[in-house]
Amino acid sequence: MQSFPGRFDRGHTDDLLAFLAASPTPYHAVANVAQRLEKAGFREVAETDAWDGAAGGRYVLRGGAVIAWYVPEGATPVTPFRVVGAHTDSPNLRVKPAPDTGAHGWRQLAVEIYGGTLLNTWLDRDLGLAGRLALRDGTTRLVNADRPLLRVPQLAIHLDRQVNDGLKLDRQRHMTPVWGLGEAREGDLLAFLARETGLDDSDILGWDLMLHGVEAPAYLGRDDELIAGPRMDNLLSVHAGTAALVAAATSDGAGPPHIPVLAAFDHEENGSQSDTGADGPLLGNVLERSVLARGGGHEDRARALAGTVCLSSDTGHAVHPNYAERHDPTHHPRPNGGPILKVNVNQRYATDGTGRAVFTTACERAGVPWQSFVSNNAIPCGTTIGPITAARHGIATVDIGVAILSMHSARELAGADDPHLLAAALAAFLAH
Repeated sequence: MQSFPGRFDRGHTDDLLAFLAASPTPYHAVANVAQRLEKAGFREVAETDAWDGAAGGRYVLRGGAVIAWYVPEGATPVTPFRVVGAHTDSPNLRVKPAPDTGAHGWRQLAVEIYGGTLLNTWLDRDLGLAGRLALRDGTTRLVNADRPLLRVPQLAIHLDRQVNDGLKLDRQRHMTPVWGLGEAREGDLLAFLARETGLDDSDILGWDLMLHGVEAPAYLGRDDELIAGPRMDNLLSVHAGTAALVAAATSDGAGPPHIPVLAAFDHEENGSQSDTGADGPLLGNVLERSVLARGGGHEDRARALAGTVCLSSDTGHAVHPNYAERHDPTHHPRPNGGPILKVNVNQRYATDGTGRAVFTTACERAGVPWQSFVSNNAIPCGTTIGPITAARHGIATVDIGVAILSMHSARELAGADDPHLLAAALAAFLAH
């Protein structure tokens, strides 16, 4: 199995910071995952083509989602899968269909709030613009204007003397960014996109565009023991899952006794109900077609899924030193304490006792520490793709992740060692 760097050799975390910077949108994230898979010998397959059952690595791209898997030599139609699940999207500001707006001599861009965004973290921050363009010829084109273009300016304290007693932001009126002076003109954004890409504006028929902070991810703290950056919820898990899948596929000796899979979905932050979300058909279709390509049928698919296990990897909450009372008093995950096992008996997380055993075994094999996370009973917790995956596919699922602070902020905070500890645990899960 591929080795992962230790505390004083943070090659994995260095690479994560580069991955975050290069992935301002789900579309860029899956393109970067695809590049890493291609380098490891995986090949892309189209959903519209017939698939073969030969050994080797393959992946499918659909919008902001990627499913990748490695078929070892000797795999049969009933060989079970080991799945690492994650999501590519993060809360942010996304451009509306009629984007060109403004008032009082300011040009602005109309945006919609995506997911459970911490709105105040987008104020007074230099923002770029990125996403994908839908072109007249039926293709798409990625675009990334990664420089200070936009800003959501906060009202000065002189005009809101009570702001420090409680900031209240109206999602419609107060979150519209400025990006220039003058009167707004229809076609401003389209002309800008044409200049950025070298296209004619008549070629651009649609877009999925979003704002992102342009400050680079970085190490933080007296001893560089922390990392700060955008979209760690949940590109940290996507990056770790990719590294783990590549490690499982390129390890020396016999291949794993199952089929390792990476499933990175879009739209987790707004419910996962889309053709690229965890509540859609994508993963089920890929797993079924993999069984059929190896000569199996419905019975073989049922047998393979009955032996399948998924680790749903998403970020969780580290104990906050200024708000410790918001956490469960006996569960205080700390940065650099290793990945967390997420438990909720009301099935907001899918973990049960057998899942704990699977996760513990993987961590022991990898030689990494782990922690437990449970929410304060008085504060309902969020959820993940874990319960959705378990219910939709009948797959045994365990919710895990890395403990961070400032979740859903435009810039989050994590321990610098935790990313490679998570990757090592995921690699052990996929390889054994």
